Amino acid sequence: MPTAHCPALLPEKAASEERIGESSTFAGLDEKLCFPVYADSHALTAAHRPLLESHGLNYPHFLVLLALWENDGRSVKDLSERLHLDSVTLTSLLRRMEAAGLLRRRRNPADERHLLVELTENGRTLRSIVGEIRKTLICALGGKVGPVLELQEKVEKVAELLRAAPHLQPAA
Repeated sequence: MPTAHCPALLPEKAASEERIGESSTFAGLDEKLCFPVYADSHALTAAHRPLLESHGLNYPHFLVLLALWENDGRSVKDLSERLHLDSVTLTSLLRRMEAAGLLRRRRNPADERHLLVELTENGRTLRSIVGEIRKTLICALGGKVGPVLELQEKVEKVAELLRAAPHLQPAA
């Protein structure tokens, strides 16, 4: 009963509806947006692996570093929101990265209840790998930046819409 939550649902037939029949309640993998996004996520993570391993990083480490290169000295809460990670997952990740000498956590002098995350010199030095990783991945995706940025905008819009949909929020 998706129309109860979405009064703006358009009555037009999608190609997938024609393939599976309007009255069908089953949507296979080929009709689900979530599956290619899931598979693409794995493919992107795997594509990053050989580019990051030589620097002692994995993909989650890289994401934390990217967020800190954008804005060093973020609070753990801000970092959690930026990366869409729960605090337990992020705290474990930050501990491992701190042990590896990539960052340090310290109490916020303005409010001792909050932790700030700052890059170490080793963490700042790794920023130089970003450009080469980006070029390598864009090359693997056809060599043109425009289509990659268009796809990125569409994927970000999907995530934004899903996070904002009131009927998909966890029960309070």
